Amino acid sequence: MRTRSGTPPRRASDARPRRLTRGLTGWAFVLPFAVPFALAVVAPIAYTIGLSLFQERLVGGVSFVGLDNYRDQLTDPHFWGTVARVGLFALIQVPVMIGLALGAALALDSAKLHAPALFRLGVFLPYAVPGVVASLLWGYLYGAQFGLVGDLKEYLGVAVPDPLSGALVLPSIGNIVLWLYIGYNMLVFYSALQAVPAELYEAATLDGAGAWRTILHIKLPAIRSTMVVATVFSVIGGFQLFNEPNILRGLVPNVISTDFTPNMYAYSLSFGGQQYNAAATVAVIMGVVTAIVAFTVQRRGMGRDA
Repeated sequence: MRTRSGTPPRRASDARPRRLTRGLTGWAFVLPFAVPFALAVVAPIAYTIGLSLFQERLVGGVSFVGLDNYRDQLTDPHFWGTVARVGLFALIQVPVMIGLALGAALALDSAKLHAPALFRLGVFLPYAVPGVVASLLWGYLYGAQFGLVGDLKEYLGVAVPDPLSGALVLPSIGNIVLWLYIGYNMLVFYSALQAVPAELYEAATLDGAGAWRTILHIKLPAIRSTMVVATVFSVIGGFQLFNEPNILRGLVPNVISTDFTPNMYAYSLSFGGQQYNAAATVAVIMGVVTAIVAFTVQRRGMGRDA
């Protein structure tokens, strides 16, 4: 039996090799990404979750304890103290950083700055400094006995607040993070602003909109999704706070404890107390908490578009 074109109809048995070939071709494209992703992301997460379900005891060795480690951490005030501290840090530091970075990006986009290339380089340059080096740099500037603060106190003869005191150490850490990452977020926002269609600006000009109305009704809505993504990543970075307080702890060990942040708490449990199961539990809980907070920020930021 032949079709109208004169060619014999395709059999079901002929279609199977074709489907198999298409399937193998698809896997060939996916595997170069899937294999590293499974080894670098999925496997460590699975191993950490598995490690959190066991506990090493003096008698009996390593034994399965189920969710007992999670119960211990969720009822531990030290753990919740670390979560509250980074939560407060992110709540204050992230809006300030996003606001300053957005202001710098809008200033660049306005084309009214003198030497904009120099301004852009000056704001972005701190991002090229490693976090450890930046923490050491600012730590010695903060020093009340040996740094810039101490020199001001000595030469001016006035009482200068100690940035590394218990009341000011968290804002001081926030200042280091701001100094490091404002330039990066500025370039992200500036790139998004450059992609705004020129027709929107022309329409705003014809309607008689001034600079502020153009910013509020054209520029900010156009880069809304970029702002949300930058905020989400900044929130995640805030909950992962580790380098800055860990470096400054060497200068003020009585102010910054080993459980100052969740990451420092997990680090001290693992490498200081050999409590690998408890450290894995803290890591899993913080992963879930961070994911929930980041998802909430994204949903709230995107609104109806989410």
